Amino acid sequence: MPSIHTRITTPLAGRYLVLLCRHFSRKVSVECDGQAGRVDFRPGLCRMTATEDTLSICCEAGDSFALQRVRFIVEDHLIRFSKKQEPVRINWANSVQ
Repeated sequence: MPSIHTRITTPLAGRYLVLLCRHFSRKVSVECDGQAGRVDFRPGLCRMTATEDTLSICCEAGDSFALQRVRFIVEDHLIRFSKKQEPVRINWANSVQ
């Protein structure tokens, strides 16, 4: 199953994780405890963890087209949520299987 990941250094990691999970929970199944989250999108899955200064995101899907869709959804929302603060930089990498 194709997957990608990123690690974003930000002092607002926990806040972004909660914001993303809360927002996505309006439309899809979400599990979130404030330090880790799982979002089940129709095209694929997104797992997130937050430490004091790092937000880690891993997305996976059944094929590369679906994976890019999940990536776009997560990235688009994270960029919008960070606009009022210092915008985040997102550098995705393919996960090693």
